[in-house]
Amino acid sequence: MKNVTLNVQGMSCGHCVKAIEGSVGKLEGVDQVSVNLDEALVDVSFNESQVSLEQIKETIEEQGYDVE
Repeated sequence: MKNVTLNVQGMSCGHCVKAIEGSVGKLEGVDQVSVNLDEALVDVSFNESQVSLEQIKETIEEQGYDVE
């Protein structure tokens, strides 16, 4: 498992948290997703052989947020 912390801009409420945790959590190979709204961070634990970091970033961006 690989763990990454992404800086995600545009999150402002509980709906944002659910949108990101729900969409990223559905990706094959993602073990855990945790959003820290106050810090604008998303922690993701995933299996690199099943999903790429790029796919995770694209999924977050598809929800309308900016990954830095």
